[in-house]
Amino acid sequence: MYQGYITDVPGIKVGHAQSEEGMTGCTVIICDSGATGGVDVRGSAPGTRETDLFKSEKMVDKVHAVVLSGGSAFGLEAASGVMRYLEEQNIGFDVGVTKVPIVASAVIFDLNIGNCKIRPDFNMGYIAAKNANVNNIQGNVGCGMGATIGKILGPENAMKSGLGSATIKVGELIVSAMVAVNSFGDIYDYKNNKQIAGVYDYKNNKLLNTIDIMKNKNRNLGFNIQNTTIGIIATNAKLTKAEANKISEMAHNGFARSINPIHTMVDGDTIFTMATNEIMADISLIGTMAGEAMSKAIVNGVLFAEGVCGLKALKDI
Repeated sequence: MYQGYITDVPGIKVGHAQSEEGMTGCTVIICDSGATGGVDVRGSAPGTRETDLFKSEKMVDKVHAVVLSGGSAFGLEAASGVMRYLEEQNIGFDVGVTKVPIVASAVIFDLNIGNCKIRPDFNMGYIAAKNANVNNIQGNVGCGMGATIGKILGPENAMKSGLGSATIKVGELIVSAMVAVNSFGDIYDYKNNKQIAGVYDYKNNKLLNTIDIMKNKNRNLGFNIQNTTIGIIATNAKLTKAEANKISEMAHNGFARSINPIHTMVDGDTIFTMATNEIMADISLIGTMAGEAMSKAIVNGVLFAEGVCGLKALKDI
């Protein structure tokens, strides 16, 4: 099992809130003093908030929180609760009359597990922000509560996954990843390219392969199997917004190594970056470490998951 957690980066806190009845939740990553932000969206069905602010030509250059949420587009409401909490703590972009917290967000589709009428909302976002600390919880928590994988044959042949995190260190440089693994595709251990989870044959108790099914069936992927894997890279490196965007871009290599297929028409795959600007480091090295950390975090999201709602997790097979 890979080691490390995104709070290994000094100044980063994480909070979770979830509903077991709704099988959904949200996770907030907070930097009180503000972090240089970046983002890269690769999937074709994204649900996001405030991503335009990360463009290098835009004025605001610091983000105070990123929210990873379930609930599909409904879950974007959780970011407003995070804003309220941060405002109460006097955290945000100073506009004179008040401070405006800069809170970005992305969502996964998890409405087909649990009660679809229960979604991350203002209150859940507020609670997640209030809970933020240096915890190291993974699996069925926060945004990972309703995460599933391997859905080409529909939800009944999916497996349970969750929230994962991992850290890589080189000298004083720290690069960490956190990810809600909710992919259409299968999960691979990138060290040996072995499939470890994904679409599952519950009748014969064996893993199937999404690519093989796509080739043999030429299936219509349909709306009811919407997905999306969303994550974040945190680092203590000094970055500009343009450089942070590049780190998010390179971190998608971790998605590609550990999820197959990835970035499909039914995914909204998104990766944010938060840099706390403490040490100088080579951008190519940071991006390479980000890809590796993301691969490890994806595997952890599967390893720590618990089977629920009739869906098996990796530890069950």
